Amino acid sequence: MIKYYYKSLRTQEVKELHDYQRGSWIYVEAPTNEEVHALVKTFQLQPGHLEDALDIDEMPRLEREDNRSYVFVRFAYKNQEKELVTVPLLFIFGDDILMTVSLVRLPGLDDFLNGKINFATTQRAKLVLQILQQISDRYDTFITRTSKQIKLIRSRLRGHEISSQDFIDFVMIEDELNEFLSSLQPTNATLRRLLLGRYMTLFDEDQDIVEDMLLNNEQSIEACNSNLKSIDNIREAYSSISSHNLNYTMKVLTVATVIIALPNVFYGMYGMNVNLPFQHETWAFEGVAGFTLLLIVALLVFARRKRIL
Repeated sequence: MIKYYYKSLRTQEVKELHDYQRGSWIYVEAPTNEEVHALVKTFQLQPGHLEDALDIDEMPRLEREDNRSYVFVRFAYKNQEKELVTVPLLFIFGDDILMTVSLVRLPGLDDFLNGKINFATTQRAKLVLQILQQISDRYDTFITRTSKQIKLIRSRLRGHEISSQDFIDFVMIEDELNEFLSSLQPTNATLRRLLLGRYMTLFDEDQDIVEDMLLNNEQSIEACNSNLKSIDNIREAYSSISSHNLNYTMKVLTVATVIIALPNVFYGMYGMNVNLPFQHETWAFEGVAGFTLLLIVALLVFARRKRIL
């Protein structure tokens, strides 16, 4: 799908054009092979870069060829399975062109088209930075939600209410956070190169936007690392608690086995068909039962003093 959007500083609404007009934003989403060939031919683009933009595993980077900059980043979104994933986004920027190429709908596109964000397609550099800012904000939102989910699971740790599903969720969260890190870290390197001004002319206001994004991405990276550390701590704490509970259970079962075995020793002896001390006495049963009871009490006292129970 190829669309052409145009908006100047003087207009309030975004116009969708039928054909390309200088100063318009060329929006490309999940293009077919025929559309890719048409874009390459019409705008004299590098076909390899367009093919890279359609590679789901393409990483953020910055290239410059034929007086045009090719800026690759990755943005986060929820797929049809409601999983958080990242996909590549390519900016093609030059004196006469601004094009975005992505596999899925660009996040925040509706905010641009509905007038929630004040922009102009004629200000190409600023529009690129505004789109990057939207992407950075979405990372921030997703990471904040993930932090809240981790805190919720951590609160259940106190009541020993963590279930197996929580650990399955942890695995998925770790995958999401690691994917965020693999996208945010090279994106920051790309933004630092943009600040040099060789790939895109930036005014003072634009440089402030880039620096703010750098700071925001650094905070997002720290939040990802902090969340990953929290998950490891929760997992280790739960493992320690489980091991402690298992050891305590084994101790209790061992003491219970000894308590059950002691009476059986004496009852077994007096059940044998041989002469035994006091077997003809009337108090023999009470004596044996009392003696075994004293042994059980002594065993329990010993276990408590040794902190076995």
